[in-house]
Amino acid sequence: MMEITVRHVMPDDATALHRIYSQPDTQASTLHLPYSSLQMWQSRLAAPQPNAHLLVACIGEEVVGQCALQVEERARRRHVASLGMGVDARYRQRGVGTALMREMVALCDNWLQVRRMELTVFVDNDPAIALYQRFGFEIEGTARGFAMRHGELTDAHYMARVKSDV
Repeated sequence: MMEITVRHVMPDDATALHRIYSQPDTQASTLHLPYSSLQMWQSRLAAPQPNAHLLVACIGEEVVGQCALQVEERARRRHVASLGMGVDARYRQRGVGTALMREMVALCDNWLQVRRMELTVFVDNDPAIALYQRFGFEIEGTARGFAMRHGELTDAHYMARVKSDV
């Protein structure tokens, strides 16, 4: 069994993230455009957005996945965070997404006062939907024609996890 370590992203991770999100299947499963530049990743990691929490999953020294959480800044939505994730195609279905989700849920529940985690996922991404459901996310609706992918409009589910006091 591979040991997966989750840690905060570092600027030196830009090359690995560029590689992961340049994989055709990973790129197509996210809202990233093809042909992102390494410079874009370097800039993004050098100056993260306010209220962003970026984690990577590593096997040994290799970065094999990334999860980003953006906590809302508006006063009435500060209890909400949006989530996005990408996993290296070579390491899918091996616990990488689970390790990243476990840490992000713990961060939200125990440290950030986030009560609602939100995300969108393409309706045909069954492994991701199953992962999110294991962590308590529920499908709240479906957006028809949500995003362009390979020249066609693709539907996406809105999913959310609401932490209860019970």
